[in-house]
Amino acid sequence: MKIFKYIALSVLAVGALSSCNDYLDTLPDDRAEIETADQVRDLLVSAYPEFNNNTIMEMMSDNVTDNGKTYASSVLKDELYRFKDVDDTGNDSPYQSWNGYYRSVASANEALQSIERLGLTESAKNLVAEAKMIRAYSMFQLANTFCMAWNPAKADEYLGLPYPTEPAKFIGGAYKRGTLRELYENINKDIEEALPYIDNNTYSVPKYHFNKKAAYAFAARFNLYYMNYDKCIAYANEVLGSDPTAVMRQYEPLTQFGAQDIGTQWIKTSDAANLMILATISGASYNLVYPIYPRFQHNTYVCSFATYWAKAPWGSGSGGSKEGSQALLYYSNMLYGSSQGVFFPKMMPQFEITDKINQTGYLHCVDPIFTGDETLLCRAEAYALSSQPRYDLAINDINTWIKTHCREKATDGTTRPVLDEASLNSFMDEMEYSPAVIESWAELTIRKELHPQGFTVAQGTQENIINLILHMRRLETMYQGLRFIDLKRYGISYTHLLKGEEQIIFNPESSDYADPRGAIQLPADVIKAGLPANPR
Repeated sequence: MKIFKYIALSVLAVGALSSCNDYLDTLPDDRAEIETADQVRDLLVSAYPEFNNNTIMEMMSDNVTDNGKTYASSVLKDELYRFKDVDDTGNDSPYQSWNGYYRSVASANEALQSIERLGLTESAKNLVAEAKMIRAYSMFQLANTFCMAWNPAKADEYLGLPYPTEPAKFIGGAYKRGTLRELYENINKDIEEALPYIDNNTYSVPKYHFNKKAAYAFAARFNLYYMNYDKCIAYANEVLGSDPTAVMRQYEPLTQFGAQDIGTQWIKTSDAANLMILATISGASYNLVYPIYPRFQHNTYVCSFATYWAKAPWGSGSGGSKEGSQALLYYSNMLYGSSQGVFFPKMMPQFEITDKINQTGYLHCVDPIFTGDETLLCRAEAYALSSQPRYDLAINDINTWIKTHCREKATDGTTRPVLDEASLNSFMDEMEYSPAVIESWAELTIRKELHPQGFTVAQGTQENIINLILHMRRLETMYQGLRFIDLKRYGISYTHLLKGEEQIIFNPESSDYADPRGAIQLPADVIKAGLPANPR
């Protein structure tokens, strides 16, 4: 493994950011009066979320473990890893995510009202569509963070979230959480109304906005979680076309670069794989990728047995190890850091200097939130789960992912696998299930006991395909927060180890594999304002 050394920034101005206390009633401030379509467009530029939920979701997942008390931790990472209700209100906290996403909703609603007031409804359908897509995405992120996974059998029981559809006229309006069903219905309505009118001509750099491919990728992911598998497939097809590799990342050129250059290449708008890029004020890069608080982190143990170096159809280990001479996965030889923090440099720190004299500013996370690669895996999963499963098509997509993510030939001459149903089943069936509670790291495998929430997965081919796809999704979406959602959707049990303390099990049997801690607790001030807390 390569070791990459960094020079820390002298000042990290990511601490106290101003934040309003009115949450849902956020009024867009410092706005000029909206009088033209161009001004609406300008408003929508600033309507995209300013914060993200990456740190929250990653620290709750099985992508991290405990390096021990000798290593530093932040209060935020400590509380999240222990599945505690978080009191921290700084960057990357639930407080900031809640405010950031609802502020985005408020701005989108302000744009929609301005369009209606100005009588631009017909001539500005693309702007209406963008505003609704921003609102839907922000509410979807809030749902993934603060609600249980979608389960049609419990959707009328699970709590939803307020879904504002117009700007607040005053501070302190009354809001109700409603049900998870109502929340998902509202998100779906916005997506369906917006999709036909999204275009690529509104902005000079469309990949920082909801362009057509990004909108359909979002719709595919949402419908996968919503269990509308045929829609997921149809929307993914709009993104992937006849040749999915045309919108997938090419790893071979990246092998010539070091970490910083890989990070730069990863977020380029010119990369066809990047369907939409979101820049947020966030320390996620330092929390998750290159850690300044490395106690709870993705380390060599997790890497070796559960993620990049885990035994998979394309081999295991790194090319630098004896057992890794057959490793074909590009990731396996493109990792940096230390034994306490192993990382692939896909979301490197981006620092915006606002004061050149004092060298202060804002730390940003630049994240390709929708990619062709992840959309392909959404489609593969939908093929496998549809009412009439198409295992052949799911395996075709798996092979496409393997083709773009693995070398053609390893150093010992091993060639890249092309799976069929028989070989996939043979590989997975020979593997033990990964236990929820481990006594040694070597017990971990990519095969998990699945307890799907609101749907079924048959033993045999279907379960084997899903387990492999979930592992591929885990690699694909590392640091982006989607792994925790997959764990919630499939009721997967896992353990957060704590050195010298009792380990913590997520999704214990007593929770019926629907652990209430999967719904992050609302910020304390929101609860004090009257919204019901998530059950514990």
